[in-house]
Amino acid sequence: MTPTSSPSQAQLVRLAERDRATVSFTLDGRPATALEGDTVLTAVLTNAGSLRRNEFSGQPRAGFCMMGACQDCWIATDNGERLRACSTFIRAGMQLLSGQGETA
Repeated sequence: MTPTSSPSQAQLVRLAERDRATVSFTLDGRPATALEGDTVLTAVLTNAGSLRRNEFSGQPRAGFCMMGACQDCWIATDNGERLRACSTFIRAGMQLLSGQGETA
């Protein structure tokens, strides 16, 4: 499954608090949206089934501790910067690479 395959395959589904401004970003070269104030982890998981794949097992990962201690939520930007997805806020225009899909 590619991370931006379909919102219906997203790991997280937003049930409330939908009135914040929309933020556009790209995930593996595909357009995606989140809400202002979302972490990168929330932004990715409301658009995809997982954040990344484990380097050793290849299994899907979606973060673990959700507070920046476990090192399980790293994601890359298109310029090679690594971010902790659980403690970095999404910004308009971010270009994120999960390593799971093809880039444009």
